[in-house]
Amino acid sequence: MIRKDSFEQISNALEILELPTFISSKELKDRYKLLAGKNHPDMGGDVSKMAKINSAYTLLRNYMDNFKFSFSKDEVYKQFPQDDYASRFRF
Repeated sequence: MIRKDSFEQISNALEILELPTFISSKELKDRYKLLAGKNHPDMGGDVSKMAKINSAYTLLRNYMDNFKFSFSKDEVYKQFPQDDYASRFRF
């Protein structure tokens, strides 16, 4: 169930990980590894900062993993309306 403040949580997680709004799974993973390497307590980092990084990564990863993508014809045409428009005419 999505809570009312989900957008704020995701925005906050992006800020913690210093990421832009549009990212790929690889970019998320790479940023996490970079920040974890710098902030891990075993490497002299702060425990509370590492906990925030872990929490932000988990939230974003879960969102990316559980977001449903549809590849139906209607959904594809929503993303590429010019293809649907062109198919309505005979050439």
